Amino acid sequence: MAPGRSQSGERCAMRFVFDDNKSAQAAAVLLRLANGEMYYIHLLKLLYLADRQSLLETGYPITGAKMVSMDKGPVLSEIYQSITWGDDAQTPWSEVVEDRADHKVGLRGEPGLKKLSRYELGLLERVYAKWGSWNRWDLVRYTHDLPEWHDPEGSSTPIDVREILADAGRSAREIEDIAAQVESIWMLHSMAAFAK
Repeated sequence: MAPGRSQSGERCAMRFVFDDNKSAQAAAVLLRLANGEMYYIHLLKLLYLADRQSLLETGYPITGAKMVSMDKGPVLSEIYQSITWGDDAQTPWSEVVEDRADHKVGLRGEPGLKKLSRYELGLLERVYAKWGSWNRWDLVRYTHDLPEWHDPEGSSTPIDVREILADAGRSAREIEDIAAQVESIWMLHSMAAFAK
């Protein structure tokens, strides 16, 4: 079976490995740059834009969270759930990010940043420098204009990252090479998790 294809020959969605520790550390970097607090929708958008830019530059996002279209634009699914659903369980996210009044989140703890590479730290700083001072609703409108966002009409629909790469000018061959690398990482991670 060809990489990136199902048994029926249909193209599969690219599956990234979600890293909750890395996600929490990325959120901490952005919150620190915002003096420890921001609207949660602003944090969601900044993390999405950072993952998107990393995908464009390296072929792989920072957090590995699933990209989805929602009514207020694209978001990272697992991170959206961490912010909006919250629970009492101790998770890497809950140890770093806390709910605050007025739809805001804040920095609860100071995680180490060992999971983030120098490139990823720099990218998060670039994303914050570009969009950190924007009004959150302007940022929502901006992400509505991204080519991969499609109105989910009150629901949530997966984003095909191939669309992001194609819109950025990547050839079909380059996109399938990226898909094959992503699938290899997924398989290695799955085998390692199964072996535990």
